Amino acid sequence: GIWLIPLFIAIIIFHGWATMVDYVGHVDATEAIFVVVIMAMASSKPILELAEHLIGRLAKLGGNSGLAWWISILTLGPLLGSFITEPAAMTISALMLRHRFYSLKPSSRLKYATLALLFVNVSVGGTLTHFAAPPVIMVSTAWNWGFHHMFFNFGWKAILGIVVANAVYIAAFWKEFRMLAGTRTEKMKVDRPVPAVVTLINLLFLVWTVANAHYSVLLILGFLFFLAFVDATRRNQHNIALRPPLLVGFFLASLVIHGGGQRWWIAPVLGSLTQAPLMIGSVFLTAFNDNAAITYLASLVPAFTDPLKYAVVAGAVTGGGLTVIANAPNPAGQSILASRFGDEGISPLKLFVAAIVPTIILGLAFMLLP
Repeated sequence: GIWLIPLFIAIIIFHGWATMVDYVGHVDATEAIFVVVIMAMASSKPILELAEHLIGRLAKLGGNSGLAWWISILTLGPLLGSFITEPAAMTISALMLRHRFYSLKPSSRLKYATLALLFVNVSVGGTLTHFAAPPVIMVSTAWNWGFHHMFFNFGWKAILGIVVANAVYIAAFWKEFRMLAGTRTEKMKVDRPVPAVVTLINLLFLVWTVANAHYSVLLILGFLFFLAFVDATRRNQHNIALRPPLLVGFFLASLVIHGGGQRWWIAPVLGSLTQAPLMIGSVFLTAFNDNAAITYLASLVPAFTDPLKYAVVAGAVTGGGLTVIANAPNPAGQSILASRFGDEGISPLKLFVAAIVPTIILGLAFMLLP
């Protein structure tokens, strides 16, 4: 976003004020607006409590043990991201891990393994739908990808990959999980339950937003109505944190503005790659960039075939857990869990190493499954 300032200055100097206004004025920022609105709505108290309740019910089936909570949070939590958005799923999952698992004081290796699984699973867990993961949102309209396409090409593979990755780490740390079995977890603060009708109305606002994802005026009107409803029911709500969704929306809008001038080199570079190299390259680039940036730049290539479109998105979501900057929700998870890693905080290198195995598992799921 900061780089918009020299961009605008350069356009004005070389082409004039009118050219800058015309260029920016014709940029379609609907996806950025949609992300701001859906993230803010999904972060409301009724939606978060509903998600926590579903995760808790699954953990209860396993006897509320530390392992049961670990499995429930790292499986269902990321998959809920396909419906309440990835940032909301990250926030809920990180908070629950903080109290339900990290309070058991696991070893450093298990701490990093858990954090890596959280980042990787959330990154791929938003692919069951077309409206929850920023890297998917940036291409779903351009490539006409809807719910059916996402679930049957990405979603079921993501579910299977998450289950397998979790199972591999359970087997690797089985002795430690058994040692932690008798340790009690922290109890999360329980507020007054939200009335069902308030939760239902919040869900209807989410439905409205998804149904009108391509109409920015309706998105804004619905968002203003939603904020008014939150204020009217403030006894059963909490203040909507607008800073995270606004910053993500600012990033995505800036990305679209910058992207318009990048076609000249992106098209020949990406267009020259075959499916497997493109997916591997997408994973690698995602580790050092936000994955939404990778998919949006790929959407600028005019001659992309369906297999190449699949490869670049699969690679972008697969690599979303390798670093903190690889996926937009990762910094939220880091900030919530950093204190559980001691005074030194979270080591980028240890996170990267711990994320390699689940990244490979999810990558193979996307590449090998039909």
